[in-house]
Amino acid sequence: MPPKKAQTKFSAAEKPAETGANPQPVAESKDQAPTSKTTDGAEADVISKKRKAPALSKPNKAPRRSTRSADPSAPVDAVKILQFLLSPSSLDLCRPKDEFEDLKTRGTEFKTYSTSTFAPFEELACAVILSRPIGHMLGIRSIRTIFNAPYEFTTPRKIREAGNGVCREALDQARTQHRQKTAEALVLLADAVVDRLGYSEEDVTLERVRKESGHDREIEREMLRKNVTGLGKTGLDIFGRRIQGVWPEFYPFVDQRTLVAVEKLGLPGSAEELRDMLDENWEKFEVKDIEAEDEEEKKRKGLVRILDRAVGADLEGNIDAIKSEAA
Repeated sequence: MPPKKAQTKFSAAEKPAETGANPQPVAESKDQAPTSKTTDGAEADVISKKRKAPALSKPNKAPRRSTRSADPSAPVDAVKILQFLLSPSSLDLCRPKDEFEDLKTRGTEFKTYSTSTFAPFEELACAVILSRPIGHMLGIRSIRTIFNAPYEFTTPRKIREAGNGVCREALDQARTQHRQKTAEALVLLADAVVDRLGYSEEDVTLERVRKESGHDREIEREMLRKNVTGLGKTGLDIFGRRIQGVWPEFYPFVDQRTLVAVEKLGLPGSAEELRDMLDENWEKFEVKDIEAEDEEEKKRKGLVRILDRAVGADLEGNIDAIKSEAA
């Protein structure tokens, strides 16, 4: 009889970041573990052409995990789910466990993808990283590493001055995968912003993209796709989900990967329905910590928080825990 083929097991760190595709083992170099390879561009947008982030919670206790088990057949109160996702109580169920450990040692000024306000340039860099075929935890850890000391790659100038070598060093410190290719992608992103998407090496607003696109969402997406090497549909969706907080032309926007998580939670299955539910119940929600210019921007940022935490809970395997705690 022929020998049985060995099966590859994946750790939590190797879970595909935001794609939902079937993983296959690949490796970049000898210092890296197998990673999960994902495909890009197989998702459909669920979007509509209508229309400073929360303060960090004090990390004074271990991340909470619900001890109650949710009954999958029980009816879901969607408003309570939204209410819980918007509250500080849901945060630890929606982010990688090692992020909490970093906060304990680095303090509340430490920038994280889950809790910090990022400029549009930084959001674009996040989208480039998270659309790479690496695990969710590794992608989020890479973001924490490059945006905090000693690297602080928060402007095109800082990335260009660092070059491929120091960018690679930062990703080595993050203990991630595909380090060299990701370092090259970050430098190419900085070059593209300086040359075609921004007005200077210090410009992090990407307002040139909006102005030249006439504030049209689809034209903006196409302009970014053409000019940012390696930014495909998945990266554009991640960017769109986050940028709608400050770019009204994207609101409401829900990408397909996030829609899967949203529906698992029993929430409405379209961007428009989610927006309407948010509007109708806005007064019930705890949103004082969402910094915004006005109430409309606060609502947009509220939707961003809901979507981020929904997909984070799904990737961390905490959908049932969210339902249980919200109930």
